[in-house]
Amino acid sequence: ICLIYPVTGGPRDFARFFVLETVARVPYFAYLSVMHLRETFGERGLGEKMRTHYAEADNELHHLLIMEELGGNDNAIDRVVAQSMAFGYYWYVVAVYAWSQPCAYHLSELIEDHAYNTYNTYLTEHEEMLKGMPVPKIASKYYVEDNPFLFDLFCTVKNRDEQGNFSTRRPELNSLYDVFVNVRDDEKEHWKTLCNLVQYGDMQGVENGLVKGTEPAPPVTTGA
Repeated sequence: ICLIYPVTGGPRDFARFFVLETVARVPYFAYLSVMHLRETFGERGLGEKMRTHYAEADNELHHLLIMEELGGNDNAIDRVVAQSMAFGYYWYVVAVYAWSQPCAYHLSELIEDHAYNTYNTYLTEHEEMLKGMPVPKIASKYYVEDNPFLFDLFCTVKNRDEQGNFSTRRPELNSLYDVFVNVRDDEKEHWKTLCNLVQYGDMQGVENGLVKGTEPAPPVTTGA
């Protein structure tokens, strides 16, 4: 995606983000497919993960809808590229997740980290342009008008307020810049959840300030 769709500050950037978001939502419903199958064969206790992954897929869907409203899917070639990549990636993630959940989660952790950095760089380099552009209607509907139940559900690693209660994000949208800030921050939320799943097998493994990227295990040394 980085080679085919370089960020230039022009309208084609939205095509890049359309492709990115088409692919980014694939892992979450791949996880759900495998968990549904496991439930069918009698496994239980998957409800919390399934609800969270559904909320994550819904969040990524709304990122995709935002990019579509911005014209990111206007070109048929971009649509074919995005859909072809998503189709192949879906089956790949299904196979990896069925074999090893930590491996599948770590792959998504790396992708979400890349997405966060991509959006952060875009915001830094094109702040003035984005602040002069209006908020897409679908962004206002999702972040401001809709019931925040699903939005809160995917934010599993939260800060605590002064009373020790978990805080909630309530986005404020004044321009397209604010929309991209929230899309970027959503990717960070996904990354934190994935880090906890990889390292602790638990979405709430550690609190917000303690989350860090997964590091390679130290090599095993044998005595002389």
